[in-house]
This record gives sequence, structure tokens and C-alpha cells, in this order.
Amino acid sequence: MSEPHLLYHVENKVASLTINRAERRNAISIETINLLLQHLDEAETDPAVRVILITGAGDKAFCAGADLGGHADGKIQAGFQSYAQLLKRLSGYPKPVVARVNGACMAGGMGFMLACDIVIARNDAKFGTPEVNVGLWPMMIGALIYRNTLRKKAMEMVLLGEKLNADQAREMGLITRAVPPDHLDQEVNRVLQSLAQKSPAGMKIGKEAFYAMADMPFEQAVDFLSGKIAEVASTEDAREGITAFIEKRKPVFTGK
Repeated sequence: MSEPHLLYHVENKVASLTINRAERRNAISIETINLLLQHLDEAETDPAVRVILITGAGDKAFCAGADLGGHADGKIQAGFQSYAQLLKRLSGYPKPVVARVNGACMAGGMGFMLACDIVIARNDAKFGTPEVNVGLWPMMIGALIYRNTLRKKAMEMVLLGEKLNADQAREMGLITRAVPPDHLDQEVNRVLQSLAQKSPAGMKIGKEAFYAMADMPFEQAVDFLSGKIAEVASTEDAREGITAFIEKRKPVFTGK
């Protein structure tokens, strides 16, 4: 029996989703996408999960891109639509999502990575959108590239199709931080545990507000956010957090 294309594990308030295709450089298959969507739904409603971690198996690649299979136009188009659904699901996910980039991240893997909130990468990882080299274009992931980096730097990366190192990726805003390979797990775990201690209610309302206001005109965004601060301030978690601060103790958040 073949190994599943995705591994799912919950521990210490963290749901880990690992693309389990090291021999294919963790390319995303239709099965991978379906399992990701299934487990993201599961993790969203699981009160034991406060943070999502996404990574790839092995130490060669985080994700080499899409492996959607088939030569029939209908099957290929269905694969693209599934991948688009995954990008939208991740981008609007109500719990914080951290990407652990353990190696090369290329093409569709870039979109997958950029849909996460925080990206921690090995400092020897490589990044890029090589689609132009084979007569294609990074279409769907372009929506995320555009929203995460400067326009001209994004266009340079897309047009040239060259590989970037981790420092270049960080300077462009594609990743959050780059660390030595032997420090990757330590840094990722530190960030995960910090996120797991935050208010689930505050995180959910805050993330929704942050992404919703991104494309609003300034005045509309301020008005929208003034309503959201009232919403988050009315939660039990906010009251607990303020009380704990006054009492000089750690808050106990329940997600309400």
C-alpha cells in the first residue's frame, strides 16, 4: 500500500501538515490538495488546534510546484481549479498558518508558501518562478506574489525565471525569516508555541480584519477596523487578557 501524499498530526495545540512526496520533491498532487483541504477543515473546528504548520518531507524541497497529472485538458483544468481553491482556503484561514521551508520552493510551491501567514526558511533554500522558461506564466500564484512584494521586484522574478536565495527572498518580502538549517526546527517550534499561547478568538477576528481591509481605501479601512476592535474587545478572551495583565499573570484563553 502506497504512502499517503500528506501526513497529518496534532500535538501541543499545533496541527502539522507534511507533504509526503520527497521522491517528487514534494510536488502538490490532486490527492495532496484534497487531503490538505480535508485536514484544514478538520483543524478549523478542532478546539485542540490553535496553529497550523505546513512543511515538506525530507530536506531537499518544501514544494517543487504542482504535479496535477494527466494530459486531458479537463483533468488539467480541474487540477488548476483545485489548486486555486487551496490558495483561497489558506489565505483566508482563521487560525495562524506557519510554513516551514525545509528546501527548494518553486513555481506552485511559491503560491502555497505565500498563502501562509509566517514563513520560516532554511538560509540555503532556493526560491523561484521558473514557469517562463518553459513558455508558461505563474498565473494564480501571481495574485499572492503581487500582494507580498514590491511590484517591480515581483515582475523581475517572474520575467527572468531565475532562482533566488533566501536572503533575496527575505528582502523581497517573500519569506519572514531565514535561519541556518540546524536552527530551523528550534526557530519554528519557538514561533509555533508563541502563537499557540495567543487568544484564538482574537487571532480569528484579527486575521479576518487584516486581510479584509487590505484592498480597501484608507478611510473605509479605518471605519471597518473601528468596528472590528469593538468586536474583539467584547470577547471573553479580551476580558481575560486585560484582567491577567492587571493581575500580572499569564492569561488563560478559551477562544470565546
